[in-house]
Amino acid sequence: MAVTYTSREQIEVYRFTMPVAIIVPLLAIFLQAFIPLRFVWFNVFDLPLLVVIFFAMARRSQVAGLLTGACIGLLQDSLTHHPLGVYGIAKTVVGYGASSLGVKLDTESVGTRLIVTTGFYVVHQVIYFTIARALVGLDLNWSWSRELWSAVANAVLGVFLFALMDRLKQRA
Repeated sequence: MAVTYTSREQIEVYRFTMPVAIIVPLLAIFLQAFIPLRFVWFNVFDLPLLVVIFFAMARRSQVAGLLTGACIGLLQDSLTHHPLGVYGIAKTVVGYGASSLGVKLDTESVGTRLIVTTGFYVVHQVIYFTIARALVGLDLNWSWSRELWSAVANAVLGVFLFALMDRLKQRA
């Protein structure tokens, strides 16, 4: 099996137009805030997290990834009854991590997207739970089985959303 080396110059880096960079996260936050009011089962999904992962992996810039995660997380916090910053911190860490992995992995592959999204969903939930429980004092319960099923559901949805959002990418 041959091992190939990909330099940073060979990695595709994408950018997004300003309307896409603003409308897609706002749409994800809006849908996340209002769809679960009608359909309770939709609480399994975290659309803003999927948008953070997609933008971070496509841009492949740690600074852009963490800023994207922070902005989307803080906007999502502003629509909840929780203290400001809980989602912000968790999504910032995920944005940084996803952009760091985006440099090292082939993020166009469905398998990679499935695995990365599953992993980052679990990381996000662990960070969110730790902050909410230990620092803020919220009364939350952790269930590994629920979180793993949610991670897989988000990863499957993410693969389809990422395929749709691939059309919005522009080469940098």
